[in-house]
Amino acid sequence: MGAGKTSVGRILSERLGWRFIDLDREIEARCNKSIAEIFQLEGESGFRLREAEALRSLLVTLPEAAPTIVALGGGAFTQAANLELLDSVAAEVIFLDAPVDELQRRIGEDDTRPLSVDAERFRQLYEERYALYRRAPHRIQTDGKTVLEVAREIESLLREQ
Repeated sequence: MGAGKTSVGRILSERLGWRFIDLDREIEARCNKSIAEIFQLEGESGFRLREAEALRSLLVTLPEAAPTIVALGGGAFTQAANLELLDSVAAEVIFLDAPVDELQRRIGEDDTRPLSVDAERFRQLYEERYALYRRAPHRIQTDGKTVLEVAREIESLLREQ
């Protein structure tokens, strides 16, 4: 949360002329509920099931679609089934890295993010997830960079592939 996945993804997709999809927005559209409402009604486990289903549906359509940037939610990459799905389509996975204090500063008091409301819980999630995030094939440090600078760095990385 707060790494810039959506902001960077939008700019990157514009620069490359690719489609952009935010998986959380896809889930909200499918459920006709906000992420916060889904968490409240179904808990995190219910949300994770919906997230995996949305990712699976999306990845099935990608080979026939235009090139696409997909912003995954902060917990999507921590689920083994999602990692298998991403591997199966040979997706270029990029971890947008920033220190936990910077992430907390970026999200501030955003009550639309159910897992960020409690600062100590946020820090704990970061520490639990960080080792998993680092397993992503690519890592871009975002601290001290503008969204455009991060997008340009990813654009260079993708063009090298």
